[in-house]
Amino acid sequence: MGSKKKIDSELRELYENAHQRLKQKKRLVTHLVVFLAGSVIFIFVNIGLGYRSDFKPFNNYWFVTALLIWLFFLIIHAINVFIVNNLMGKEWEEKQMNRLVEKQLERLRGLQKKVDKKHPIDELTQDNENS
Repeated sequence: MGSKKKIDSELRELYENAHQRLKQKKRLVTHLVVFLAGSVIFIFVNIGLGYRSDFKPFNNYWFVTALLIWLFFLIIHAINVFIVNNLMGKEWEEKQMNRLVEKQLERLRGLQKKVDKKHPIDELTQDNENS
C-alpha cells in the first residue's frame, strides 16, 4: 500500500509540473497574440490616424520603437519559457536542494563533533542513566 501512495504522489507531482509548463506556454502564446494585435493597432493609430506622426524617435515612426521594445520583452519571455526553464527546471531544483541539504548536514556534523569534543559523555554516566 505504501508503494501505491508513493506512485500516486509521484504521478501528481509529474501532473503538476506538466500543468505548470502548460500554463507558461499558454501565457507566452497569449503574449504573442496580444503583441500581434497591439502591433496592428499601433501601426493603424500612427499611420492610419496620423496620431503623433511628427514624433519620430531614431528617425522612424514611433510605433517602430514601441514595437521593438515590446518585441524585446516578448523574446525575453520566450527565452524564459523555453531555455531558462529547461536549464533550471525540476531536476536542477532537486539537485540544488540535495546539495544544500548535504551542506547543512555536514555543518551539523561539524558542530556535533565540536560539542562531543568539548563535552564528552562518559561511558559510566551513560551506563548509570540506562540502568
